[in-house]
Amino acid sequence: MTTDAQAPTSAKIEEKVAQFQRDCLRMREEMGKMMVGQRPIIDGVLITMLSGGNVLLEGVPGLGKTMLVRTLSETLGLAFSRIQFTPDLMPTDILGTTMIVDDEQGGKHFKFERGPIFANIVLADEINRATPKTQAAMLEAMQERSVTIGKETMKLDDPFFVLATQNPLEMEGTYPLPEAQLDRFLYKLNVPFPSLDELHTIMERTTQSERPEVSEVIDQKRLLEMKEFARQVPLARHVQDYALRLLQATHPDNPSAPDITKRYVRFGSSPRGAQGILLSSKVRALFDGRFNVSTDDIRASALPAFRHRVILNFEGEAEGITSDQILAEILKSVPENSK
Repeated sequence: MTTDAQAPTSAKIEEKVAQFQRDCLRMREEMGKMMVGQRPIIDGVLITMLSGGNVLLEGVPGLGKTMLVRTLSETLGLAFSRIQFTPDLMPTDILGTTMIVDDEQGGKHFKFERGPIFANIVLADEINRATPKTQAAMLEAMQERSVTIGKETMKLDDPFFVLATQNPLEMEGTYPLPEAQLDRFLYKLNVPFPSLDELHTIMERTTQSERPEVSEVIDQKRLLEMKEFARQVPLARHVQDYALRLLQATHPDNPSAPDITKRYVRFGSSPRGAQGILLSSKVRALFDGRFNVSTDDIRASALPAFRHRVILNFEGEAEGITSDQILAEILKSVPENSK
């Protein structure tokens, strides 16, 4: 039985929410020292990480995607590794390999040499340049937070966060990510090209000798506390219902789906999409200084959580329809309150 003294008071919750918001703003500010503009991308990465998910960034080369991840690791003081995906990259290059080594007595024994996947923050750079076999090597690590080599399963450290970048599929030398792997990413964020003013700032920062210094804002323990606190944010039934009706509207065989879904979509989002919306909406609420999730949070989370999970059919691809167009129509057609 919980006593009044044990139950968290409203004042304590408000203080925790305020501290969560302060820490988020400090992380955003610190990352902004290196990243020019791109605030929605920075916020999206922070929200994904605090939700316990992985994020996929898509954009042409040279937009600072790699710098963003490196800056994030410096801000949090976490172990960071970078995997450059290429067509000849093998799964063992990611996970590690078992080697035969000599011991002091002159004998030989097997030793497992850990791969770059064993880190807190892993940058999978240009992930769609590798073959599907190598891409699949990331699946277990991203979903189960573990790596299996032979008969041995090794847990990865907590927190574990994969930030993958990919080039647009129209570019040569790219392999589309399989649907099963796309589903492991909580968010997909499209990195826009900088504006003229932002380009001026980038040139000034990158052509001078001085480099901005990035400081550690929070430590590993505090990050885990923030992730746990985010899951405690209450979720009203009608808010959850709205997210689930958005999910249903992505499926062409659902009676409530809009016409654009029925015409252009082959497969809708899996339930993981709704899980991603709800978890990230809780973080968005705390980021905004609230201890409750609103339908506005759901709407803001729907596009990055669904865009990579909605698979177009042949007609949609032939007519150049994008998943963002489908989702924009869904957000217009699905009411916030069910009748």
